[in-house]
Amino acid sequence: MGPWSMRAGKGGRLGVSALLALGLGLSGQTLAGPGDFKSGPVIEGYGEVASRVKQTYPVPKDQHFKVAFDIGNQSEAGQLNRGIESLARFLNMHAAVGVNPDNIKLALVVHGKAVFDVLNDDAHFKKLARGNSHSSLLKALMDNGVRIMVCGQTAAYYGIDNNLLFPGVEMSLSAMTAHAQLQQQGYSLNPF
Repeated sequence: MGPWSMRAGKGGRLGVSALLALGLGLSGQTLAGPGDFKSGPVIEGYGEVASRVKQTYPVPKDQHFKVAFDIGNQSEAGQLNRGIESLARFLNMHAAVGVNPDNIKLALVVHGKAVFDVLNDDAHFKKLARGNSHSSLLKALMDNGVRIMVCGQTAAYYGIDNNLLFPGVEMSLSAMTAHAQLQQQGYSLNPF
């Protein structure tokens, strides 16, 4: 009999899976289910987060954040780029537990084919024959102080001039440069 098994009745065994099922059944009151995910309170309609999390490592309400995100993959046609939506999720999640949104400074560094997700609507239509499904999300993020920077090397490679970017998106010399500058300004890099 292995270390993760217990006898259950005559000759039977109660395995790890049974113990896990029992444990999950008992802890169902503390786990969030699919219906517990909601958008807001900062970015409505985007960045759904669990409304019920039993924290053992709580976030102080006076916490300050300076976080840089990085994306390099383009979204599927008509889908939102999860990397872009993660910034809405970060804002919503922390505001929902009482952190003042003014204490949250976020930046997004965009490179690779993800650059197509931050084009203005006209440029997106000309290059991809469809409107940009990210327009309202990009606007909402920037309205809430999020900086979005494109890798200039990527833009040059794909023939994207500054005037083709969504209004407010900045052009950096490179993604590497943007990350170095943000780090010097006190931003941590979010690995997700």
